[in-house]
Amino acid sequence: MIARFLSAAGVLAAGVALSVGLAPAAAVRAAVPPLADSAVTAPKAPAKPTAVQIAGEFPGDKIIVRQDERDDLFKRLLSEVNWLANTPPTTSRPKADKMGPKFVVTVLVKEKATQVYDLYPNAAGGPRAYRPAKQPTGKKQAGWFYGRLTMSESLRLSGVPLKAKPDVVSGGIGGGVGEDVAVDEMDPVENVNHVLADFRRLFLLNTAVLIVILLGLAGIAYLIRRRV
Repeated sequence: MIARFLSAAGVLAAGVALSVGLAPAAAVRAAVPPLADSAVTAPKAPAKPTAVQIAGEFPGDKIIVRQDERDDLFKRLLSEVNWLANTPPTTSRPKADKMGPKFVVTVLVKEKATQVYDLYPNAAGGPRAYRPAKQPTGKKQAGWFYGRLTMSESLRLSGVPLKAKPDVVSGGIGGGVGEDVAVDEMDPVENVNHVLADFRRLFLLNTAVLIVILLGLAGIAYLIRRRV
């Protein structure tokens, strides 16, 4: 009697286990919450700069170049400083009397500052840039950099009173390149005189070399003739 009861219980347990194993997949899916409900929202892309501000000791003390007003000039200014955000420092601080005037350039996103740099376009040995450790978006490694040779012209075209340097510019922006160029820099007669002077020096040098070669050949010929 007990053996029959145990046998019937075993059959019943096996049937229950088999029914659970063959349960419809829909029932299993119903027990698991949809993935969409637990998905994490992707982070938003950082906002793009909309303006560049220049501050310094000049009339007005501040200039703002907006992308929607002067797009070409805005891109030019942004290219002067945007690469400084994540670049390791490349030089040391110049001597105080060799730095020239300082201009503070701030990158703005809808009137909110995101990057700040000090530019020295007239520093001895070439333009310099300084990245302060305290930035609007957080602290960064402070450091000095060699700036681009176009730094002075980019600032000048924005309205900063600097001497024109059109020789370092490959293209114009709104006709700004070439303004206030000294007359002697464009004097064709003087340029021709320089070319002629260089040509004369080259001709004399070549003549001297030719004379030395001829004398050498004459000496060799004389020695050969005596031996013969």
